[in-house]
Amino acid sequence: MTADTDLRSFETEDGHLAYRDVGAGPPLVLLHGGFLDHGMWDDQVPFLAPDYRVIAPDARGHGASSNASIPFRHTDDVAALLRHLGVGPAVVIGLSMGASIAVDTALEHPDLIRALVVSGAGTSEPEFQDPWVKDVQAEWARTTAAGDAEGFVNAHLLFAAGPHRTLDDVDPNVVRRLREMAGRTIAKHTGTEPVRLLPVTETWARAAKITIPVLAINGGIDSDDHIGMAERLVHTVANGRAATVEDTAHYPNMERPEAFNTILGEFLQTIFAHES
Repeated sequence: MTADTDLRSFETEDGHLAYRDVGAGPPLVLLHGGFLDHGMWDDQVPFLAPDYRVIAPDARGHGASSNASIPFRHTDDVAALLRHLGVGPAVVIGLSMGASIAVDTALEHPDLIRALVVSGAGTSEPEFQDPWVKDVQAEWARTTAAGDAEGFVNAHLLFAAGPHRTLDDVDPNVVRRLREMAGRTIAKHTGTEPVRLLPVTETWARAAKITIPVLAINGGIDSDDHIGMAERLVHTVANGRAATVEDTAHYPNMERPEAFNTILGEFLQTIFAHES
C-alpha cells in the first residue's frame, strides 16, 4: 500500500493536488480511473520505481486532492504539476478517465509527452453504445438523483466485473481496494454541486496527428465500448498498437498486475532503448 511519506502536495490557484513521487530515472506519470486515486497503481509503483521516476497524482476532486471551485481541465493540472516538478517529456500511463486525460495532455501539451499507454478508453470524448454500459450509467444517474452514495459506488464497481462476470468472480481484495478508493472520492462530493470540468474538443480528429508511440493495454473481458475506444485510438494515431490482459475487465493492472507489468515494462524498454 501507499506510504504516507510518499505523498506530496502541489499548491495551485484552486487548492492543492496530491501526488506520489518515487524512484529515479526517466519520468513516468500514472493517471488513475474515475472516482479512484493513485492507490490503484500500488502494484505498478514498486515494479517501476527501481528504473524510473514514478509520479502518480490524485486528479482534482479525487483522493487527497482538492475539489474544484472554479472551471478547470484535468490535462492542465497534469501539465502544471509536471512543469512545477521540472519533468518532461514523460511517458504518461492512464486507465479509463486517466487514459482520456493522458490523450488530452498529448493534444494540449505535446512538449510534455514522450509516449502514451492507455487502458479501457480512447479520448475524452467517449461514445457509449453497449447496453450493459448504458445500464450502469442509468444506475449512476438514479443513485445520484437519490443521494445514494453507497448505491453509486456499487454501480461503479460493476466495471470491475465487466459485462461477462459478477463481482463474485473478481478477487475480493481488488473489489475492496476499489470500493475504498471510490468511497473516499464520492464522500468528497454532493449530487447537486456544479460541474466545473471543461471539455477538450475535437479530440478524435486531432488524435490523428499524434505521432508519439501509443500502446493500449486492454482487459480481455472489458466492455465492447471500452476495448473498442482504445483500439480506435491506436488505429487513429500514427504509431499505435494494442495488447490484451486476458481474463480481466476494466482494471487489468489490478486484477493481473504481473501480466500488465510485463507488457508495460517491455513497451518502456522499447521506448527508452530506441531513444538511447
